[in-house]
Amino acid sequence: MIKLQIVGNLGKDCIVKEVNGKNVINFSVAHTERFKDSTGNLKERTTWVECAYWTDRTAVAQYLKKGKTVYAEGAPEADAYMNKENQAAATLRMRVQNLQLLGGNDGTPVSNSPGITSASASSNTAISSSPANEVSVADDLPF
Repeated sequence: MIKLQIVGNLGKDCIVKEVNGKNVINFSVAHTERFKDSTGNLKERTTWVECAYWTDRTAVAQYLKKGKTVYAEGAPEADAYMNKENQAAATLRMRVQNLQLLGGNDGTPVSNSPGITSASASSNTAISSSPANEVSVADDLPF
């Protein structure tokens, strides 16, 4: 399996849909890389990843708002197409398997939110789409 991992900000509020009796949360994550080019000028490059998170635990959708920082990992897909200017372009998509909320937009910890558990008020919350759809905390890892 190929795994894609991204840390970035949501570009807009998520959308929850029901498809064939199953729930999917769609959202887009942007990651901006800052670097210097060969002439020493500071450059920025933003990569967008369209995410689909298939889960029965849609309560997390209320926290997936524009600007929210998240960590997501899953299986990547790439689609090539011709854009409006008739130039080749591509879209990067991910079927999310693990999702972690990285702090609150307004400084409030996500652990105070109903339906999401956390080891402490300052820790981040991890949500896994394992077969049992369990909610786990990343800090519980034994290593």
